[in-house]
Amino acid sequence: MTPLANAENAGNAPAGAGAGNGATGADTGVANPWDKLRTVGSPDQWRDAGPDDRIAGVQPTMVFEPVNEVELATALRYADSAGLSVIPRGSGSKLGWGNPPTRADLVLSTTRLNRVIEHAWADLTVSVEAGCMIGTLQDTLAQHAQRIAIDPLWPEHTTVGGLLSTNDSGTLRIRYGGLRDLIIGATIALPDGTLASSGGKVVKNVAGYDLPKLVTGALGTLGVITRAVFRLHPLPHQVRSFTFVARDAADANRLVLAIQDSKLAHSGLQVRFNSGAQPEVDIRFDGTEAGLAAQTETLRKLAAPATETHSNDDVWYARQHLFGAARSNRSEPWNAASLSGQTTSTQGDALSAQDSQPAAIVKFSIIPGSIANTCQQLRDLAEPLNVHWSAVIQGTGLGWIRFGPAEANAIQQVVQKLRSQLEAAGGSLMVQYRSPEIPEIETWGNPGDALALMRSVKQQFDTRKTLNPGRFVGGI
Repeated sequence: MTPLANAENAGNAPAGAGAGNGATGADTGVANPWDKLRTVGSPDQWRDAGPDDRIAGVQPTMVFEPVNEVELATALRYADSAGLSVIPRGSGSKLGWGNPPTRADLVLSTTRLNRVIEHAWADLTVSVEAGCMIGTLQDTLAQHAQRIAIDPLWPEHTTVGGLLSTNDSGTLRIRYGGLRDLIIGATIALPDGTLASSGGKVVKNVAGYDLPKLVTGALGTLGVITRAVFRLHPLPHQVRSFTFVARDAADANRLVLAIQDSKLAHSGLQVRFNSGAQPEVDIRFDGTEAGLAAQTETLRKLAAPATETHSNDDVWYARQHLFGAARSNRSEPWNAASLSGQTTSTQGDALSAQDSQPAAIVKFSIIPGSIANTCQQLRDLAEPLNVHWSAVIQGTGLGWIRFGPAEANAIQQVVQKLRSQLEAAGGSLMVQYRSPEIPEIETWGNPGDALALMRSVKQQFDTRKTLNPGRFVGGI
């Protein structure tokens, strides 16, 4: 970790109270902390926060768009010293995930930190700033027939920093791993103004503490990601996918487990459920024509008891459909969730615009062997209360459920009971979206014994609880 070379001495940090929702006057000497903050950058990088800048209903005071890491870290240090809360923000596409912040003063936007710094195509790595859109990054990598092997929600509206902070995973995870497996280096601005770097620009790297994995999924509560380095994979020559309509959830679960236990090299495996309909199992292969032919023959023998239907690529948008967003026709095989038609600023806005009745979306994790049992639990809980539901569960046991349309109290009851049952079996459930009409549901669920450790890490990185206060597990 290295302090900022050209930032002011830490002893000259601003102070004062009065401005913002959470100013505490941590130091003394400046009546208005915003006066010191606005010396960072130029006036056109600052603006008053408006209604569109609210975070889960909480209104911030100011928005700052730094043009480099030093400006971002300096503003963060000044805000921390003055007792102001800071909300890191990329495009805002997943700003509704997590708890509402307990306070929000300054929004640090990474909009202008959007460069692809270095594509070392011969080494299969890329260094990129946190504000770069995933779709833009993938387009750049595709010029050398490479990609980051991810297919997150809304790649045209998702930034690198936002993706890492929320740890969003798509169907490619089953073949290439999650974001923690793909990130090999990162630079993070800490609340005291330090720019901390860990990892490097080569795939086999062991330098420094593993900060990249630590901040992935931390929802911006430990530091602000300013740049990241990823390992890359070649674009596939061809992609082929199949759908099998199973008789029931038990058959679908048996097929998923048989595929996982086989030698098939699949790049996608998921089960789609819809209350009242037969489950469908989707499997996808990437590779050469000869390789795909061999995989197809093995798959047909393995899945002989099921009814096979050749699918189109729409099945790989299944998770996105739960979130209610439209999509554009994809032009590249890696771009499995491309969006061009979204006009709303956040995922919550997109959902609210679609839902005329209460709805909720949850993300959950189970062991793959309990997919059928979870489906039965859903039916037993939802059907007596007339709650419609649909679900997508990956072969890893990671899944999403959309509840609704239904009566608001009924949705709350089903979610809470399902969470209790999953946690009792060693699984988890978090709420990613809830219509305002639905009574409050705790977002994260029970963190178990890990909460004390997470609080200790938060205290080490962010002593004054400056970054995204209250948004993470246990109100961290």
